[in-house]
Amino acid sequence: MIPTQIHPTAIVDPSARIGAGVVIGPYAFVGAGVQLGDESVLHHHATVEGNTTLGRANEVFPFACVGLKTQDLKYKGGHPGTRIGDRNVFREFCTVHAATNDGHFTVIGSHNHFLAYTHIAHDCTVGNHVVMSNNATLAGHIKMGSHVVMGGLSAAHQFCHIGDHAMIGGMSRVSLDVPPFMIVEGSPAVVRAINKVGLERAGFSPGQLERVKTIFRIFFRDGLNRAQALEKLRANGNAIEPEVAAFISFAEHSERGLMSGAR
Repeated sequence: MIPTQIHPTAIVDPSARIGAGVVIGPYAFVGAGVQLGDESVLHHHATVEGNTTLGRANEVFPFACVGLKTQDLKYKGGHPGTRIGDRNVFREFCTVHAATNDGHFTVIGSHNHFLAYTHIAHDCTVGNHVVMSNNATLAGHIKMGSHVVMGGLSAAHQFCHIGDHAMIGGMSRVSLDVPPFMIVEGSPAVVRAINKVGLERAGFSPGQLERVKTIFRIFFRDGLNRAQALEKLRANGNAIEPEVAAFISFAEHSERGLMSGAR
């Protein structure tokens, strides 16, 4: 492990906890109370502040800002924060904001890649192995699963849920819940197809892909409402299979409503 390196022009608050092998570049800023995990890298002019904890081997590129105060006008003070896992990449001008209410957190998992100018707002929860392309935006309180790809210039409305293995096309406007395993695209976004390439890359078997195709047909091609589609899917002989059970659970707990299929 390389030794910790802090450039003499960087500003690091004495109360910050800096792990082993951390590299902090020129003019970077680390605020009071921040915790940086081992082997993390802050490039020049990167900022991490607030009640923020980063795990191991995260990389924050120039002018990215992680853990800053929420933009939510309902903020009343206190000590909300940001919790981030391991091996995430925050590219140039990416912004990640702390939660709004005292004791609450914006939470990001591990192995995610947030490209330039992406934004993760207050109180969001993001899973693992997510890619957000340039200028993609999550508004407050969004729950994003794992293995999600979000295209450039796309934006998701507050309180939306985005399911595992979903893909959101570039420049899409997401105002309803994005079902797992599907490709959605448009303004407003609608379900276009299953995320076949993404699922294959994730190791889904031909049998699993067939079950996802069945889900797609029942929910987005058969002309059924959500209650009818759920009833038909539960009656399907594959209802106990993991991907089918996961989709049923997601649909049952959708509060904003699932997106409709393309017509």
